[in-house]
Amino acid sequence: MSAARSARNAQPRLACSQATIEVADRTLVRDLNLQIYGGSLTCILGCNGTGKTLTLHTLAGLRAPARGAVLLDGQPLEGWPRKVRARRVGLLTQTTEDPFPSTALETVLIGRHPHIDFWRWESEADRELARAALTSVGLESFADRDVATLSGGERRRVALAALLTQNPDVFLLDEPINHLDPHHQLDMLKLMRAKADAGHAVMMSLHDAGLAARFADEVVMLFGDGAWLS
Repeated sequence: MSAARSARNAQPRLACSQATIEVADRTLVRDLNLQIYGGSLTCILGCNGTGKTLTLHTLAGLRAPARGAVLLDGQPLEGWPRKVRARRVGLLTQTTEDPFPSTALETVLIGRHPHIDFWRWESEADRELARAALTSVGLESFADRDVATLSGGERRRVALAALLTQNPDVFLLDEPINHLDPHHQLDMLKLMRAKADAGHAVMMSLHDAGLAARFADEVVMLFGDGAWLS
């Protein structure tokens, strides 16, 4: 167990209380009680369609629970100003679209937008953070590459670099090792384990129980019929 985890504060960074997650006429997760602490890494496991993505989207504030509450530092998530919330909670989605031409560095710089005042351009310090994030995912030589020329795995690593550049207190990652080869899967998981050990709160969805056992402090199992186990 990491020193950061063992010394964690009593109050979780992000939590949900009696949260019910529904889609159409189905209840996927019922009365979920969950606490995500700084210094810990939590994995969500479950088959496709059990609500892993919707749970992460609910925790990120992209959708409201049907019932119950999501709390950031003990306060209702919806009560936080959007820009402040974007500095505190970051989400890596399963898929990423690139509607406009951009380089890898420009794409990664999007992660700095919550930290930049309105109408202000990115500073050289922001660019250095973006370059460091590209280096951390092994893409330092790709800064000037058009993202349209990248493979699926390379684009996934660029998306992770953008999240690292955002540097939130809480990292939420939806199937982060999708499209990655085994070597880069392990590198990504080690990177997020290091983020947790440094005091961040990390939660990710995975399909591989073995990897969850290796890297996670906590595991939440979803069954898709409302039942869950942690």
